[in-house]
Amino acid sequence: MTDTPTFARAAVAAPHRLAAEAGRAILAEGGNAIEAMIAMAAAIAVVYPHMNGIGGDGFWLIAENPERVRAIEGCGFAGRNATIEHYRALGGIPSRGPQAALAVPGAIGGWSLALDLSASRGGKLPLSVLLDPAIRLAREGYAVSPCEARTRPIGFDDLKQAPGFAAAYLVDGESPAAGALRRALRLAETLAYLAHAGLDDFYRGDVGREIAADLQRIGAPIVREDLRAYRANWREPLSLRLDGATLFNTPPPTQGLASLILLGLAERLNLKRADDFAYFHGLIEASRRALAIRDRVCTDFDHVTQDPLAFLSAAALEREAATIDAKRAAPWPARRDRGDTTWMGAIDETGLAVSFIQSIYWEYGSGCVLPATGILVGNRGLAFSLDPQALNPLAPGRRPFHTLNPALAVFDDGRVAAYGSMGGDGQPQFQAQIFTRYRFGQDIAAALAAPRFLVGRTWGAPSSTVKLEGGFDEAVGRALEAAGHPIEWTEAPLADAFGHAGMVVRDAKGEVASAHDPRADGGAAGV
Repeated sequence: MTDTPTFARAAVAAPHRLAAEAGRAILAEGGNAIEAMIAMAAAIAVVYPHMNGIGGDGFWLIAENPERVRAIEGCGFAGRNATIEHYRALGGIPSRGPQAALAVPGAIGGWSLALDLSASRGGKLPLSVLLDPAIRLAREGYAVSPCEARTRPIGFDDLKQAPGFAAAYLVDGESPAAGALRRALRLAETLAYLAHAGLDDFYRGDVGREIAADLQRIGAPIVREDLRAYRANWREPLSLRLDGATLFNTPPPTQGLASLILLGLAERLNLKRADDFAYFHGLIEASRRALAIRDRVCTDFDHVTQDPLAFLSAAALEREAATIDAKRAAPWPARRDRGDTTWMGAIDETGLAVSFIQSIYWEYGSGCVLPATGILVGNRGLAFSLDPQALNPLAPGRRPFHTLNPALAVFDDGRVAAYGSMGGDGQPQFQAQIFTRYRFGQDIAAALAAPRFLVGRTWGAPSSTVKLEGGFDEAVGRALEAAGHPIEWTEAPLADAFGHAGMVVRDAKGEVASAHDPRADGGAAGV
């Protein structure tokens, strides 16, 4: 018996049930997977504000057919007043407040490109229909999610001081309890206006004017000309051929390269099954090597100096795999990446598949809620360095590095899978654990629920250990420790720190299996 819901024609997966329901409703009306994802992206931006919003960025992978996979880079660039000199004078880039809101929000630009593709494929649902679930939720109110209620943001005191934050998200200066009713009336008005005027208005119309005026009023370094100049981009996805499947992910500035390298190394380690010592040791060591390469390569697409595809060649992967000791752990440098994100997937009855990820970086991003529009602005600019010789130096017009990376797999037997996870540095690691477990024959829901490991620092974790989730096999954990891995046991099972992941798979018969992480507040829905 399978625990994974299976649908006859089409399905979605999302970390919040209201977002999944928004996508299902669009599919039921005859909408395609792109249209369903727009509805989900808008709804999740309302009901999961600690994880994402329209003031952040987003990335898409869209499989039109097994031979045609496209990537959308909805990544904003640094504003014209965001200079190294400016932030050095401030003593660094703040994590919260107006100076943290230094990059143009790119998510809406990505939605716009995706809708262009949808229209070219016969998509006919008007934007007003796609945004209606989000507008109603923002206007009529939604219950604060358990995930948001249990999240204690880093730098909470600074977050409270960010313009507009306390009024929008706190009750008596504290986070509300799960189930508390919250409305977002200004955001509802903004979404309703975009539904009428079109998404381009976010950058070059009345909404763009209000965004720029509010940013100027609070002292952020983005100006109206930055918004007018912004366009999302089509990119050629990165791909990797494995035995029986081709994997796809997004190119720099995302860490999609690391996710593909990790899975390429995993195949070359000749792992036999999931969840034994060889499996976890191999994936941990592959994670280290994949992330080390990422840190040398992944930057703004227009400033990449090394060809990412060179690291995905068979020869390069064989060389990396040969350096992995099957019995001993290699040293692991400290890392500091974190990030709060939402991954969602959708596949429709034609086989059109979407893997999508949307984020404002830290929980609640910069914390700045713009008064005229109700938009919560992200703080992805924290990924920049103030060293002009660094891989990702701050400069006006430059895109920041992103941990975001949605994934797709096209199998030789006709299956197509959209999958991914939130979790900063953990994203490639969680993707690998889910995907390899699925390939070893585990049911999707079982693969998602199984205890995970996490190498390095993410979600504010204070150490660079190998963290093992509650419920992890103790004998395997002891074997990993004996092999030299610095193990840190986590008591809680199904913990947020180990990612909110999901997977949607369409088989050759057209049936769609879908599930989302029990660590989140969502699930699967379909028709």
